[in-house]
Amino acid sequence: MESTYLQKCLGTCLTQGLAEVARIRPVDPVEYLALWIYKYKENVTMEQLRQKEMANLERERELALIEQEMMERLKAEELLIQQEMGMNIENIPTSEDSSHSEDITPDSGKTLAEISDRYGAPNLSRVEELDEPMLSDIPLSWLPSEDYASFREHKPV
Repeated sequence: MESTYLQKCLGTCLTQGLAEVARIRPVDPVEYLALWIYKYKENVTMEQLRQKEMANLERERELALIEQEMMERLKAEELLIQQEMGMNIENIPTSEDSSHSEDITPDSGKTLAEISDRYGAPNLSRVEELDEPMLSDIPLSWLPSEDYASFREHKPV
């Protein structure tokens, strides 16, 4: 029973370690064998980690290939739909866009829904933007000293 356990758990390790001791013939074979077994365990652990990593990389590669195939199918489907609907990008006239921009005057006061002929355009009124003085417009010497100190310490993220 104990021999089965030893053969199962230490068979390969001890066989290789003792063969290495016999080949090298170190001055202190017990210490050499102990260090060799530690190194053997480290090598086995690293190999297991490497195999797990390779399996994960292979799985990720397969997922990436599946995703790439799906994207290619989606692009092909999109092109097919565009061809069916007659919506090729090359056939869209650009003169229509410029005519819309000429109709809009900056101070017309009309809402976006009134200006646009598209369905679902928002019914928002125009908002006039006012010029506001920015901090950079004010000389730093005009700031109180405590504000200037806090301004200097502020670092943009």
